[in-house]
Amino acid sequence: MSSEPYFQGHIGRYTSESTPWWPDPPTPAPGSPNVVFVMLDDVGFAHLGCYGSSIDTPNMDRLAANGIRYRNFHTTTICSPSRACLLTGRNHHSVGMRTNSNYDTGFPSARGAISPRAATNA
Repeated sequence: MSSEPYFQGHIGRYTSESTPWWPDPPTPAPGSPNVVFVMLDDVGFAHLGCYGSSIDTPNMDRLAANGIRYRNFHTTTICSPSRACLLTGRNHHSVGMRTNSNYDTGFPSARGAISPRAATNA
């Protein structure tokens, strides 16, 4: 995995004094596997049987038994940053997903995509 290049823009005291910078997008390595990631909306870890709930969730329990199940992770209430947290197990700011975004702002903590330096389960 390649690391993200050093930020080549400038962060000033004000937006008008700042210069964004966009690195070239990464490309997947040949032979990279396809991964299916399931995310349930409005479900806490205590709602699933695999985490000790009394609620019967046999299909999710079976998926959890045969896949990756996190025990210590961080999320936020915003969609894309939450997904970045779940995929990496790291704080959303540290992987470049400060908020939902359709574009790269040109600044380190708000790239609009997970940093190439962040390992994911994908």
